[in-house]
Parts: sequence; C-alpha cells; structure tokens
Amino acid sequence: MLLLNVFEKILEKLMYKRLYDCLSFNNVLYDYQFGFRKYHSTSLALIDVMDDIYQQLDSGNIVIGIYLDLQKAFDTVDHSILLAKLYNYGVRGNVYNWFKDYLYDRQQFVSIREIDSDTGSVLYGVPQGSVLGPLLFLIYVNDIYSCINNAAVTLFADDTNLFVSGTSIDEVSANANTCIIKLNTWFLANKLSLSLDKTCFSVFGVRDDTTRCKVELRLDNVILKQVSCCKYLGIIIDNNLTWSEHINYTYNKILKFTSIFIRYATFCPLKFS
Repeated sequence: MLLLNVFEKILEKLMYKRLYDCLSFNNVLYDYQFGFRKYHSTSLALIDVMDDIYQQLDSGNIVIGIYLDLQKAFDTVDHSILLAKLYNYGVRGNVYNWFKDYLYDRQQFVSIREIDSDTGSVLYGVPQGSVLGPLLFLIYVNDIYSCINNAAVTLFADDTNLFVSGTSIDEVSANANTCIIKLNTWFLANKLSLSLDKTCFSVFGVRDDTTRCKVELRLDNVILKQVSCCKYLGIIIDNNLTWSEHINYTYNKILKFTSIFIRYATFCPLKFS
C-alpha cells in the first residue's frame, strides 16, 4: 500500500481531474466499465447485465455468462504498454513525460516493527493506494472491447465478465469459445494472466440439465467449470434466475447477526435511565 504525503495527494488529484475530464469529454472510456467512474456503480452494472439477459431470454435466445478471474491484475500492469496507451489517447508532451517519471524508477521496501527490508525496484503495476492508480488501470484495460465483435464485455475495474447469446446451444457454445480465445489473446498481449481454475460459466434459458451439460467451454486444453450459480458483484445469480440462492444467502447472513443480538439480549437492560 502506497502512503502519500499531503502535497503528493494534491498534485495527484489535480492531475487526476485533468486526465479524467479530458477522457470524459472525448468519450474515451469504455461504456461498460462501471468501476472507479462518476455516476457508475455496482448497482448500475447489475441492472445493465440483468436487463440484457432478460431481453435475450424474452427473444427466445440462450445466454452463457462467463465469469473471468484475473490474477493480480493491478500488480501486473506493464508500464511501457500503459504509457503507449496514454500516448494513443492523446497524452503528449510534458504531461506524458510527467507520467513517465511517475511510473518509472519507483522503489519499495517492507517495514515490520522498525526492521526494513532491502529496497527493490517496482517494474510492474499501478501504484495502489494512490489517487491516480485506479484511473491508470481503467486506461490500461480500456481497449478490451476491441477484441470481440459479437458480445459486450462488462467490467468493474478488474472484474471481467462476458455474456454471449445465441439461438441454439451449438451456436452460443461456438460463440462463447471464440470469445474466450480472443479475450485470452488480448490478456496475453497486455501481460495479464487469466486464472482458469477460478474462471467459470453459467447457462441461462435452458431448463433441461442434460442440454446444459452439452455446453463445453475450453481454453488451452483446459475445460472451464460450469456452475449453477455464481456471485457477481455481491449478488448470487443462479442459472434459472429464481434468485433462491441469493435469498438463502441473505437470509442466513441476517440470521447469524440476529442470533448474536438474541444471545446478548439478556445482558441488556429493558429501560435506560
């Protein structure tokens, strides 16, 4: 975690505002990036995704939701690629040089109980705990949409999800496999790593489990795990859209806290003086 003094925070906030206003004015930021942006939130991302799923199901289509897990995405950002993207989006001259100095030649060490480790160079990653770090990451992943034509990638910072639709199981499976390969190619080109063990998918619009089992998504000879429900931005979405899993999860969570209150109720006075 990066700790900044007051003057550094002021400078970074000024640069953040200048860069963010420029990107917003020129409509540079990806429309389906809901993280670290004004007037965007997890609620808006959920509404957008669920509205799209319901529209596809109402049209008689089948939807595959793919939940991708990136390994330490903020820590693996390549500085040279990030600077190239900044330059491509119009950051030039003195401002570009400022960002170059901001990213390069950073040093770090660990201090525990007044014992310091050796100093090492920071070669990758955006400075976490800084004001500019989240915005720089958004710029780094901003062009992810360009690698796929027939589906929209939904992002909340590094939380990457893909919802592919089709009129039949064969069509939607083929589209989903193609999209995963294209996405993985983009990840590799940008030196981001996809965790295949934690990446999973669900099939919507199919009531028959036998038909669901026909869907097989694979990447690098690894078969991705199909799940009946998955937690997406704090909400558990099940493949039948009954919301029973999320209701049970919320109920058990509330029950745990109410049991704590009941346990200590006997120690609390009924009246306060």
